[in-house]
Amino acid sequence: MKKRIAITVLLLVCFAMQSVFACFITGVGRLASTDGSTMTSHTCDSTGDDLRLWLIPSMEEGSERDVVVSGRKDADYSNFPEVKDYGSRGIVMDTYVNDKDTYQYLHAMYSFANEKGVTMNESTCGWTTEQRTILGEYEGIWDCYMLQDAALENCATAKEAVEFMGAKISEQGWNGWPECIIIADGTDLWAFEAYGGNMWCAFRVPDDAFFFCANRCRIDFWEENSDTYLADPNMKQFALDTGLWNGEGEFRPCQVFAAGNNSFSCVGREWRAVCNIENEYSEAFRANEDLALTKTPDDDFPLYLIPTEKISVQTIFDICGDHYEGTKYDNTKSAYAGMYGNPYSGSYEYRPTSVPQCTYFQISNVKAWLPEEVRCLVWFGWGAPSTTYMTPVFASQTELADHFGRGTRYEYDPESGWWNEALVQTAATLNYADAIQVIRDLRDPIMETQYEVTFAVQNQAAKMIKNGQKDAAIDLLTTYANGQAEMWFDLYDELSEYLLSRYVVGRVEMKKAPILHPEWWSKVLTSVSYIQK
Repeated sequence: MKKRIAITVLLLVCFAMQSVFACFITGVGRLASTDGSTMTSHTCDSTGDDLRLWLIPSMEEGSERDVVVSGRKDADYSNFPEVKDYGSRGIVMDTYVNDKDTYQYLHAMYSFANEKGVTMNESTCGWTTEQRTILGEYEGIWDCYMLQDAALENCATAKEAVEFMGAKISEQGWNGWPECIIIADGTDLWAFEAYGGNMWCAFRVPDDAFFFCANRCRIDFWEENSDTYLADPNMKQFALDTGLWNGEGEFRPCQVFAAGNNSFSCVGREWRAVCNIENEYSEAFRANEDLALTKTPDDDFPLYLIPTEKISVQTIFDICGDHYEGTKYDNTKSAYAGMYGNPYSGSYEYRPTSVPQCTYFQISNVKAWLPEEVRCLVWFGWGAPSTTYMTPVFASQTELADHFGRGTRYEYDPESGWWNEALVQTAATLNYADAIQVIRDLRDPIMETQYEVTFAVQNQAAKMIKNGQKDAAIDLLTTYANGQAEMWFDLYDELSEYLLSRYVVGRVEMKKAPILHPEWWSKVLTSVSYIQK
Protein backbone atom coordinates (compact mmCIF):
# COMPACT_ATOMS: atom_id res chain seq x y z
CA MET A 1 0.00 0.00 0.00
CA LYS A 2 2.86 2.42 0.76
CA LYS A 3 4.21 1.79 -2.72
CA ARG A 4 0.83 2.67 -4.17
CA ILE A 5 0.59 5.92 -2.20
CA ALA A 6 4.08 7.05 -3.20
CA ILE A 7 3.68 6.41 -6.89
CA THR A 8 0.18 7.87 -6.94
CA VAL A 9 1.46 11.16 -5.50
CA LEU A 10 4.17 11.21 -8.17
CA LEU A 11 1.61 10.51 -10.88
CA LEU A 12 -0.72 13.30 -9.79
CA VAL A 13 2.15 15.80 -9.75
CA CYS A 14 3.14 14.80 -13.30
CA PHE A 15 -0.38 15.15 -14.68
CA ALA A 16 -0.98 18.40 -12.83
CA MET A 17 1.75 19.99 -14.93
CA GLN A 18 0.06 19.09 -18.22
CA SER A 19 -2.16 21.46 -20.15
CA VAL A 20 -5.10 20.26 -22.17
CA PHE A 21 -4.29 18.80 -25.59
CA ALA A 22 -6.59 17.18 -28.09
CA CYS A 23 -6.50 14.09 -30.23
CA PHE A 24 -4.76 12.45 -33.18
CA ILE A 25 -6.78 10.27 -35.56
CA THR A 26 -6.01 8.05 -38.55
CA GLY A 27 -8.03 6.12 -41.10
CA VAL A 28 -6.88 3.21 -43.27
CA GLY A 29 -8.79 2.10 -46.36
CA ARG A 30 -9.41 -1.61 -46.87
CA LEU A 31 -6.98 -1.88 -49.80
CA ALA A 32 -4.26 -0.10 -47.81
CA SER A 33 -4.35 -2.50 -44.85
CA THR A 34 -2.50 -5.78 -44.47
CA ASP A 35 -5.65 -7.77 -43.67
CA GLY A 36 -8.24 -6.12 -45.92
CA SER A 37 -9.96 -4.35 -43.03
CA THR A 38 -10.70 -0.68 -42.57
CA MET A 39 -9.02 0.85 -39.54
CA THR A 40 -9.66 4.01 -37.57
CA SER A 41 -7.58 5.11 -34.58
CA HIS A 42 -7.78 7.72 -31.84
CA THR A 43 -5.50 9.00 -29.09
CA CYS A 44 -7.87 10.69 -26.64
CA ASP A 45 -5.51 13.30 -25.20
CA SER A 46 -6.74 15.50 -22.38
CA THR A 47 -6.35 16.00 -18.65
CA GLY A 48 -10.13 16.15 -18.17
CA ASP A 49 -11.61 13.30 -20.20
CA ASP A 50 -13.65 10.52 -18.64
CA LEU A 51 -11.62 7.32 -18.25
CA ARG A 52 -14.33 4.69 -18.44
CA LEU A 53 -15.61 2.42 -21.20
CA TRP A 54 -19.13 0.99 -21.21
CA LEU A 55 -21.38 -1.09 -23.44
CA ILE A 56 -24.62 0.72 -24.26
CA PRO A 57 -27.25 -1.91 -25.13
CA SER A 58 -29.77 -1.72 -27.91
CA MET A 59 -32.89 0.32 -27.14
CA GLU A 60 -36.31 -0.72 -28.39
CA GLU A 61 -38.25 1.08 -31.09
CA GLY A 62 -40.26 3.87 -29.53
CA SER A 63 -37.81 4.58 -26.69
CA GLU A 64 -37.13 8.25 -25.95
CA ARG A 65 -33.59 9.61 -26.20
CA ASP A 66 -32.28 12.90 -24.81
CA VAL A 67 -30.05 15.22 -26.85
CA VAL A 68 -27.42 16.27 -24.31
CA VAL A 69 -24.67 18.88 -24.46
CA SER A 70 -21.53 18.29 -22.33
CA GLY A 71 -22.96 15.07 -20.92
CA ARG A 72 -19.64 13.42 -20.07
CA LYS A 73 -17.91 15.05 -17.10
CA ASP A 74 -18.45 12.73 -14.06
CA ALA A 75 -21.46 11.17 -15.81
CA ASP A 76 -22.29 7.51 -15.17
CA TYR A 77 -23.50 5.40 -18.09
CA SER A 78 -23.11 2.05 -16.34
CA ASN A 79 -26.91 1.46 -16.29
CA PHE A 80 -27.95 3.51 -19.29
CA PRO A 81 -30.70 3.88 -20.48
CA GLU A 82 -32.49 2.73 -17.30
CA VAL A 83 -30.51 5.34 -15.35
CA LYS A 84 -29.77 8.57 -17.22
CA ASP A 85 -26.91 10.27 -15.40
CA TYR A 86 -25.34 13.01 -17.55
CA GLY A 87 -23.01 14.42 -14.90
CA SER A 88 -22.76 17.87 -13.38
CA ARG A 89 -22.37 19.66 -16.72
CA GLY A 90 -24.85 17.78 -18.89
CA ILE A 91 -27.71 19.87 -20.29
CA VAL A 92 -30.69 18.26 -22.03
CA MET A 93 -31.35 20.34 -25.17
CA ASP A 94 -34.07 18.26 -26.81
CA THR A 95 -35.53 14.75 -27.06
CA TYR A 96 -36.43 12.41 -29.87
CA VAL A 97 -38.09 9.01 -30.19
CA ASN A 98 -36.24 6.12 -31.84
CA ASP A 99 -38.21 4.90 -34.85
CA LYS A 100 -36.45 1.51 -34.79
CA ASP A 101 -34.40 -0.66 -32.44
CA THR A 102 -31.00 0.95 -31.91
CA TYR A 103 -27.60 -0.75 -32.11
CA GLN A 104 -25.36 -1.66 -29.19
CA TYR A 105 -22.16 0.42 -29.09
CA LEU A 106 -18.96 1.07 -27.15
CA HIS A 107 -19.35 4.26 -25.15
CA ALA A 108 -16.30 6.23 -24.00
CA MET A 109 -15.47 9.92 -23.71
CA TYR A 110 -16.05 9.76 -27.46
CA SER A 111 -18.03 6.64 -28.39
CA PHE A 112 -16.35 4.80 -31.25
CA ALA A 113 -17.84 1.49 -32.49
CA ASN A 114 -21.18 -0.30 -32.81
CA GLU A 115 -22.27 -3.89 -33.31
CA LYS A 116 -22.87 -3.33 -37.04
CA GLY A 117 -19.19 -2.50 -37.54
CA VAL A 118 -19.44 1.29 -37.86
CA THR A 119 -16.47 3.03 -36.22
CA MET A 120 -15.61 6.69 -35.75
CA ASN A 121 -12.95 8.84 -34.10
CA GLU A 122 -12.62 12.59 -33.61
CA SER A 123 -9.97 15.29 -33.49
CA THR A 124 -10.96 18.73 -32.17
CA CYS A 125 -9.88 21.60 -34.43
CA GLY A 126 -9.84 25.40 -34.32
CA TRP A 127 -11.10 28.63 -35.88
CA THR A 128 -9.71 32.04 -36.60
CA THR A 129 -11.20 34.78 -34.42
CA GLU A 130 -13.42 35.91 -37.30
CA GLN A 131 -14.66 32.39 -38.00
CA ARG A 132 -15.40 31.76 -34.36
CA THR A 133 -17.32 35.03 -34.02
CA ILE A 134 -19.49 34.40 -37.08
CA LEU A 135 -20.16 30.70 -36.59
CA GLY A 136 -20.70 31.20 -32.85
CA GLU A 137 -23.83 33.20 -33.64
CA TYR A 138 -25.45 30.05 -35.07
CA GLU A 139 -24.82 27.65 -32.17
CA GLY A 140 -26.97 24.52 -32.28
CA ILE A 141 -27.76 21.56 -30.02
CA TRP A 142 -25.48 18.75 -31.24
CA ASP A 143 -22.00 18.45 -29.72
CA CYS A 144 -19.48 15.84 -30.84
CA TYR A 145 -20.11 13.49 -27.91
CA MET A 146 -23.85 13.32 -28.50
CA LEU A 147 -23.70 13.16 -32.28
CA GLN A 148 -21.32 10.21 -32.25
CA ASP A 149 -23.54 8.43 -29.72
CA ALA A 150 -26.63 8.99 -31.86
CA ALA A 151 -24.92 7.95 -35.11
CA LEU A 152 -23.64 4.72 -33.59
CA GLU A 153 -27.07 3.97 -32.16
CA ASN A 154 -28.81 4.47 -35.49
CA CYS A 155 -26.47 3.79 -38.41
CA ALA A 156 -25.43 0.52 -40.03
CA THR A 157 -22.89 1.89 -42.56
CA ALA A 158 -20.32 4.67 -42.69
CA LYS A 159 -22.17 6.58 -45.41
CA GLU A 160 -25.41 6.31 -43.44
CA ALA A 161 -23.57 7.79 -40.44
CA VAL A 162 -22.24 10.66 -42.57
CA GLU A 163 -25.74 11.42 -43.88
CA PHE A 164 -27.29 11.09 -40.40
CA MET A 165 -24.74 13.40 -38.76
CA GLY A 166 -24.91 15.90 -41.60
CA ALA A 167 -28.69 16.03 -41.45
CA LYS A 168 -28.68 16.69 -37.69
CA ILE A 169 -26.22 19.57 -38.10
CA SER A 170 -28.07 21.05 -41.07
CA GLU A 171 -31.40 20.87 -39.23
CA GLN A 172 -30.46 21.67 -35.62
CA GLY A 173 -26.92 23.01 -35.67
CA TRP A 174 -23.51 22.17 -34.23
CA ASN A 175 -22.48 22.97 -30.66
CA GLY A 176 -18.77 23.30 -29.90
CA TRP A 177 -15.42 23.64 -31.61
CA PRO A 178 -14.85 22.31 -35.15
CA GLU A 179 -14.20 18.58 -35.39
CA CYS A 180 -12.65 16.25 -37.93
CA ILE A 181 -14.18 12.77 -37.61
CA ILE A 182 -12.99 9.65 -39.44
CA ILE A 183 -15.76 7.08 -40.06
CA ALA A 184 -15.48 3.51 -41.41
CA ASP A 185 -17.47 0.27 -41.69
CA GLY A 186 -15.08 -2.35 -43.07
CA THR A 187 -15.82 -1.32 -46.66
CA ASP A 188 -15.92 2.49 -46.82
CA LEU A 189 -13.83 5.18 -45.14
CA TRP A 190 -15.14 8.74 -44.82
CA ALA A 191 -13.67 11.96 -43.41
CA PHE A 192 -16.36 14.22 -41.90
CA GLU A 193 -15.88 17.80 -40.69
CA ALA A 194 -18.27 19.86 -38.56
CA TYR A 195 -17.42 23.57 -38.48
CA GLY A 196 -20.13 25.35 -36.54
CA GLY A 197 -23.66 26.52 -37.12
CA ASN A 198 -25.14 24.31 -39.85
CA MET A 199 -21.88 23.91 -41.76
CA TRP A 200 -20.34 20.50 -42.47
CA CYS A 201 -18.84 18.49 -45.30
CA ALA A 202 -17.43 14.99 -45.87
CA PHE A 203 -15.61 12.99 -48.53
CA ARG A 204 -15.06 9.31 -49.15
CA VAL A 205 -11.39 8.46 -48.70
CA PRO A 206 -10.10 6.15 -51.48
CA ASP A 207 -9.93 2.46 -50.58
CA ASP A 208 -6.14 2.38 -50.99
CA ALA A 209 -5.48 5.50 -48.91
CA PHE A 210 -4.35 6.54 -45.42
CA PHE A 211 -5.93 9.62 -43.80
CA PHE A 212 -4.59 11.49 -40.76
CA CYS A 213 -5.53 14.52 -38.68
CA ALA A 214 -3.92 16.28 -35.71
CA ASN A 215 -6.39 18.89 -34.50
CA ARG A 216 -6.83 20.89 -37.69
CA CYS A 217 -9.59 20.58 -40.27
CA ARG A 218 -8.25 19.14 -43.51
CA ILE A 219 -10.90 18.91 -46.25
CA ASP A 220 -9.44 21.38 -48.72
CA PHE A 221 -11.54 20.84 -51.86
CA TRP A 222 -15.12 21.28 -53.06
CA GLU A 223 -17.07 18.94 -55.36
CA GLU A 224 -20.64 19.47 -56.41
CA ASN A 225 -22.97 16.65 -57.50
CA SER A 226 -20.63 13.90 -56.32
CA ASP A 227 -21.45 10.61 -54.58
CA THR A 228 -18.10 10.76 -52.80
CA TYR A 229 -18.48 14.30 -51.48
CA LEU A 230 -21.35 15.42 -49.25
CA ALA A 231 -21.98 18.77 -47.55
CA ASP A 232 -24.64 21.09 -46.22
CA PRO A 233 -26.47 22.27 -49.38
CA ASN A 234 -26.14 25.90 -48.30
CA MET A 235 -22.45 25.75 -47.38
CA LYS A 236 -21.01 27.82 -50.20
CA GLN A 237 -23.77 30.43 -50.12
CA PHE A 238 -23.48 30.78 -46.35
CA ALA A 239 -19.76 31.46 -46.72
CA LEU A 240 -20.50 34.21 -49.25
CA ASP A 241 -23.34 35.74 -47.24
CA THR A 242 -21.29 35.96 -44.04
CA GLY A 243 -18.11 37.19 -45.69
CA LEU A 244 -16.13 34.08 -44.74
CA TRP A 245 -15.37 33.69 -48.45
CA ASN A 246 -15.16 36.44 -51.06
CA GLY A 247 -16.10 34.24 -53.99
CA GLU A 248 -12.66 34.39 -55.56
CA GLY A 249 -10.28 31.51 -56.10
CA GLU A 250 -10.70 27.91 -54.98
CA PHE A 251 -13.33 27.17 -52.32
CA ARG A 252 -11.53 25.20 -49.58
CA PRO A 253 -13.89 24.36 -46.67
CA CYS A 254 -11.18 23.79 -44.07
CA GLN A 255 -9.76 27.25 -44.70
CA VAL A 256 -13.08 29.05 -45.11
CA PHE A 257 -14.59 27.72 -41.86
CA ALA A 258 -11.79 26.37 -39.60
CA ALA A 259 -8.34 27.75 -40.35
CA GLY A 260 -7.24 28.20 -36.75
CA ASN A 261 -4.67 25.44 -36.06
CA ASN A 262 -1.41 25.61 -38.01
CA SER A 263 1.03 25.45 -35.10
CA PHE A 264 3.77 22.84 -34.76
CA SER A 265 1.57 21.04 -32.22
CA CYS A 266 -0.74 20.08 -35.09
CA VAL A 267 1.40 20.26 -38.22
CA GLY A 268 4.39 18.50 -36.66
CA ARG A 269 2.40 15.37 -35.85
CA GLU A 270 1.01 15.24 -39.37
CA TRP A 271 4.48 15.72 -40.86
CA ARG A 272 5.66 12.78 -38.77
CA ALA A 273 2.81 10.60 -40.01
CA VAL A 274 3.82 11.30 -43.61
CA CYS A 275 7.39 10.35 -42.69
CA ASN A 276 6.42 7.08 -41.01
CA ILE A 277 4.05 5.71 -43.66
CA GLU A 278 5.96 4.63 -46.76
CA ASN A 279 4.53 6.63 -49.67
CA GLU A 280 5.60 8.88 -52.53
CA TYR A 281 6.15 11.81 -50.16
CA SER A 282 7.85 10.11 -47.21
CA GLU A 283 11.46 10.35 -48.40
CA ALA A 284 11.18 14.05 -49.20
CA PHE A 285 9.40 14.76 -45.90
CA ARG A 286 12.08 12.92 -43.91
CA ALA A 287 14.77 14.92 -45.73
CA ASN A 288 13.07 18.26 -45.00
CA GLU A 289 12.39 18.47 -41.25
CA ASP A 290 11.46 22.14 -41.59
CA LEU A 291 8.18 21.04 -43.18
CA ALA A 292 7.02 20.34 -39.64
CA LEU A 293 7.11 24.11 -39.13
CA THR A 294 5.23 25.12 -42.27
CA LYS A 295 2.48 27.69 -41.89
CA THR A 296 0.78 26.55 -45.11
CA PRO A 297 0.17 22.82 -44.52
CA ASP A 298 -2.89 22.69 -46.81
CA ASP A 299 -0.57 23.64 -49.67
CA ASP A 300 2.45 21.60 -48.57
CA PHE A 301 0.82 18.38 -47.31
CA PRO A 302 -1.27 15.81 -49.20
CA LEU A 303 -4.85 15.39 -47.98
CA TYR A 304 -4.26 11.64 -47.81
CA LEU A 305 -1.48 9.18 -48.66
CA ILE A 306 -1.39 6.15 -50.94
CA PRO A 307 0.94 3.80 -49.01
CA THR A 308 3.53 1.81 -50.94
CA GLU A 309 3.57 -0.73 -48.10
CA LYS A 310 0.44 -2.19 -46.49
CA ILE A 311 -0.49 -0.85 -43.06
CA SER A 312 -1.04 -3.13 -40.06
CA VAL A 313 -2.50 -2.56 -36.61
CA GLN A 314 1.07 -2.54 -35.30
CA THR A 315 2.00 0.19 -37.83
CA ILE A 316 -0.67 2.48 -36.36
CA PHE A 317 0.32 1.54 -32.82
CA ASP A 318 3.93 2.57 -33.54
CA ILE A 319 2.92 5.85 -35.20
CA CYS A 320 0.77 6.82 -32.23
CA GLY A 321 3.57 6.03 -29.77
CA ASP A 322 6.00 8.43 -31.48
CA HIS A 323 8.09 11.21 -29.88
CA TYR A 324 9.96 12.38 -33.02
CA GLU A 325 12.76 9.94 -32.25
CA GLY A 326 15.77 10.43 -34.54
CA THR A 327 14.79 13.93 -35.70
CA LYS A 328 15.83 17.38 -34.51
CA TYR A 329 12.54 17.51 -32.59
CA ASP A 330 13.32 14.32 -30.61
CA ASN A 331 11.55 14.56 -27.24
CA THR A 332 13.79 11.89 -25.72
CA LYS A 333 16.93 13.99 -26.28
CA SER A 334 16.08 17.42 -24.97
CA ALA A 335 16.70 19.42 -21.83
CA TYR A 336 13.17 18.57 -20.71
CA ALA A 337 13.85 14.83 -21.00
CA GLY A 338 16.71 14.75 -18.50
CA MET A 339 19.59 12.32 -18.66
CA TYR A 340 17.25 9.31 -18.87
CA GLY A 341 15.53 10.58 -22.02
CA ASN A 342 12.07 10.83 -20.47
CA PRO A 343 9.55 12.30 -22.96
CA TYR A 344 6.93 12.44 -20.19
CA SER A 345 8.72 14.88 -17.90
CA GLY A 346 5.79 17.28 -17.87
CA SER A 347 7.14 19.77 -20.41
CA TYR A 348 8.41 19.63 -23.97
CA GLU A 349 9.24 22.06 -26.71
CA TYR A 350 7.68 19.98 -29.49
CA ARG A 351 4.32 18.36 -28.83
CA PRO A 352 4.56 14.68 -29.94
CA THR A 353 1.83 12.21 -30.84
CA SER A 354 2.21 10.19 -27.63
CA VAL A 355 1.58 12.38 -24.58
CA PRO A 356 1.42 11.49 -20.87
CA GLN A 357 -2.10 12.78 -20.28
CA CYS A 358 -3.66 10.46 -22.89
CA THR A 359 -6.92 9.02 -21.58
CA TYR A 360 -7.17 6.01 -23.85
CA PHE A 361 -5.90 4.84 -27.21
CA GLN A 362 -7.76 2.57 -29.60
CA ILE A 363 -7.63 1.12 -33.10
CA SER A 364 -10.90 -0.14 -34.59
CA ASN A 365 -10.18 -3.00 -37.00
CA VAL A 366 -13.28 -3.97 -39.05
CA LYS A 367 -13.51 -6.89 -41.51
CA ALA A 368 -16.64 -6.48 -43.59
CA TRP A 369 -16.69 -10.06 -44.92
CA LEU A 370 -17.23 -11.53 -41.45
CA PRO A 371 -20.65 -11.83 -39.78
CA GLU A 372 -21.76 -8.61 -38.08
CA GLU A 373 -21.36 -10.04 -34.58
CA VAL A 374 -17.68 -10.80 -35.25
CA ARG A 375 -16.41 -8.14 -37.63
CA CYS A 376 -15.99 -5.16 -35.27
CA LEU A 377 -12.76 -5.71 -33.32
CA VAL A 378 -11.26 -2.84 -31.31
CA TRP A 379 -7.73 -2.80 -29.90
CA PHE A 380 -7.93 -0.75 -26.70
CA GLY A 381 -5.48 0.54 -24.12
CA TRP A 382 -5.26 3.30 -21.51
CA GLY A 383 -2.65 6.03 -21.26
CA ALA A 384 0.24 7.04 -23.49
CA PRO A 385 0.52 4.71 -26.50
CA SER A 386 4.27 4.17 -26.09
CA THR A 387 3.87 2.58 -22.66
CA THR A 388 0.41 1.02 -22.88
CA TYR A 389 -0.75 -2.32 -24.23
CA MET A 390 -3.65 -3.09 -26.55
CA THR A 391 -6.32 -5.59 -25.57
CA PRO A 392 -9.11 -6.85 -27.88
CA VAL A 393 -12.69 -5.69 -27.40
CA PHE A 394 -15.66 -6.63 -29.59
CA ALA A 395 -18.64 -4.33 -30.05
CA SER A 396 -20.92 -7.37 -29.78
CA GLN A 397 -19.73 -8.46 -26.31
CA THR A 398 -22.37 -9.07 -23.67
CA GLU A 399 -20.25 -7.46 -20.95
CA LEU A 400 -16.86 -5.84 -20.35
CA ALA A 401 -14.25 -6.61 -17.71
CA ASP A 402 -15.04 -4.75 -14.47
CA HIS A 403 -11.98 -2.46 -14.59
CA PHE A 404 -13.19 -0.87 -17.85
CA GLY A 405 -16.00 1.00 -16.09
CA ARG A 406 -14.05 2.32 -13.09
CA GLY A 407 -12.03 5.36 -12.14
CA THR A 408 -11.58 9.11 -12.31
CA ARG A 409 -8.33 11.01 -12.74
CA TYR A 410 -8.69 12.70 -9.37
CA GLU A 411 -8.91 9.74 -6.99
CA TYR A 412 -6.68 6.69 -7.10
CA ASP A 413 -8.55 3.44 -7.72
CA PRO A 414 -6.47 0.24 -7.77
CA GLU A 415 -9.29 -1.53 -9.62
CA SER A 416 -9.40 1.00 -12.49
CA GLY A 417 -7.93 0.11 -15.88
CA TRP A 418 -6.61 3.64 -16.42
CA TRP A 419 -4.87 3.84 -13.06
CA ASN A 420 -3.43 0.38 -13.59
CA GLU A 421 -1.61 1.56 -16.73
CA ALA A 422 -0.90 5.03 -15.39
CA LEU A 423 1.22 3.57 -12.58
CA VAL A 424 3.41 1.78 -15.13
CA GLN A 425 3.65 4.91 -17.25
CA THR A 426 4.71 7.04 -14.30
CA ALA A 427 7.15 4.51 -12.85
CA ALA A 428 8.78 4.43 -16.28
CA THR A 429 9.65 8.12 -15.99
CA LEU A 430 12.16 7.33 -13.23
CA ASN A 431 14.51 5.91 -15.87
CA TYR A 432 12.71 6.00 -19.19
CA ALA A 433 15.62 4.86 -21.38
CA ASP A 434 15.83 1.59 -19.46
CA ALA A 435 12.13 1.25 -18.62
CA ILE A 436 10.83 1.53 -22.17
CA GLN A 437 12.98 -1.45 -23.13
CA VAL A 438 11.67 -3.41 -20.15
CA ILE A 439 8.10 -2.59 -21.19
CA ARG A 440 8.68 -3.50 -24.83
CA ASP A 441 10.48 -6.73 -23.99
CA LEU A 442 7.52 -7.81 -21.88
CA ARG A 443 4.63 -6.36 -23.90
CA ASP A 444 5.58 -6.74 -27.57
CA PRO A 445 5.93 -10.56 -27.75
CA ILE A 446 2.59 -10.94 -25.96
CA MET A 447 0.91 -8.53 -28.38
CA GLU A 448 2.41 -10.31 -31.37
CA THR A 449 0.97 -13.61 -30.18
CA GLN A 450 -2.28 -11.91 -29.22
CA TYR A 451 -2.81 -10.67 -32.79
CA GLU A 452 -2.64 -14.24 -34.11
CA VAL A 453 -4.77 -15.78 -31.37
CA THR A 454 -7.41 -13.05 -31.58
CA PHE A 455 -7.79 -13.46 -35.33
CA ALA A 456 -8.10 -17.24 -34.82
CA VAL A 457 -10.81 -16.72 -32.17
CA GLN A 458 -12.55 -14.23 -34.47
CA ASN A 459 -12.57 -16.75 -37.33
CA GLN A 460 -13.78 -19.53 -35.05
CA ALA A 461 -16.66 -17.36 -33.87
CA ALA A 462 -17.51 -16.59 -37.51
CA LYS A 463 -17.73 -20.33 -38.26
CA MET A 464 -19.95 -20.86 -35.23
CA ILE A 465 -22.36 -18.16 -36.42
CA LYS A 466 -22.53 -19.70 -39.87
CA ASN A 467 -23.44 -22.99 -38.15
CA GLY A 468 -26.31 -21.33 -36.30
CA GLN A 469 -24.47 -20.89 -32.96
CA LYS A 470 -24.68 -17.09 -32.70
CA ASP A 471 -25.14 -16.88 -28.92
CA ALA A 472 -22.29 -19.31 -28.30
CA ALA A 473 -20.06 -17.33 -30.66
CA ILE A 474 -20.75 -14.07 -28.83
CA ASP A 475 -20.07 -15.84 -25.51
CA LEU A 476 -16.73 -17.01 -26.93
CA LEU A 477 -15.76 -13.48 -27.96
CA THR A 478 -16.84 -12.07 -24.58
CA THR A 479 -14.97 -14.70 -22.56
CA TYR A 480 -11.83 -14.41 -24.65
CA ALA A 481 -11.73 -10.58 -24.71
CA ASN A 482 -12.40 -10.23 -20.98
CA GLY A 483 -9.79 -12.87 -20.25
CA GLN A 484 -7.20 -10.89 -22.22
CA ALA A 485 -8.20 -7.68 -20.45
CA GLU A 486 -7.76 -9.31 -17.04
CA MET A 487 -4.42 -10.79 -18.11
CA TRP A 488 -3.09 -7.34 -19.06
CA PHE A 489 -4.45 -5.79 -15.86
CA ASP A 490 -2.64 -8.35 -13.69
CA LEU A 491 0.54 -8.08 -15.76
CA TYR A 492 0.67 -4.28 -15.50
CA ASP A 493 -0.11 -4.45 -11.79
CA GLU A 494 3.05 -6.49 -11.34
CA LEU A 495 5.01 -4.37 -13.82
CA SER A 496 4.41 -1.08 -12.00
CA GLU A 497 5.73 -2.57 -8.77
CA TYR A 498 8.73 -4.05 -10.55
CA LEU A 499 9.66 -0.76 -12.28
CA LEU A 500 9.35 1.24 -9.07
CA SER A 501 11.67 -1.14 -7.23
CA ARG A 502 14.05 -1.40 -10.21
CA TYR A 503 15.06 2.29 -10.10
CA VAL A 504 15.56 2.92 -6.40
CA VAL A 505 18.10 5.74 -5.73
CA GLY A 506 18.82 6.12 -9.42
CA ARG A 507 20.37 2.71 -9.92
CA VAL A 508 19.11 -0.23 -11.91
CA GLU A 509 18.27 -3.00 -9.43
CA MET A 510 20.74 -1.39 -6.99
CA LYS A 511 23.59 -2.78 -9.12
CA LYS A 512 24.17 -0.58 -12.13
CA ALA A 513 25.10 3.02 -11.31
CA PRO A 514 23.39 5.67 -13.43
CA ILE A 515 25.29 7.08 -16.40
CA LEU A 516 25.25 10.72 -15.39
CA HIS A 517 26.49 12.17 -18.64
CA PRO A 518 25.73 10.19 -21.78
CA GLU A 519 27.09 11.92 -24.86
CA TRP A 520 23.80 13.46 -26.02
CA TRP A 521 22.99 14.70 -22.50
CA SER A 522 26.41 16.31 -22.17
CA LYS A 523 25.69 18.27 -25.35
CA VAL A 524 22.38 19.44 -23.91
CA LEU A 525 24.10 20.59 -20.70
CA THR A 526 26.78 22.40 -22.68
CA SER A 527 24.15 24.13 -24.81
CA VAL A 528 22.14 25.23 -21.77
CA SER A 529 25.26 26.42 -19.99
CA TYR A 530 26.28 28.46 -23.03
CA ILE A 531 22.84 30.07 -23.28
CA GLN A 532 22.90 31.02 -19.59
CA LYS A 533 26.30 32.71 -19.98
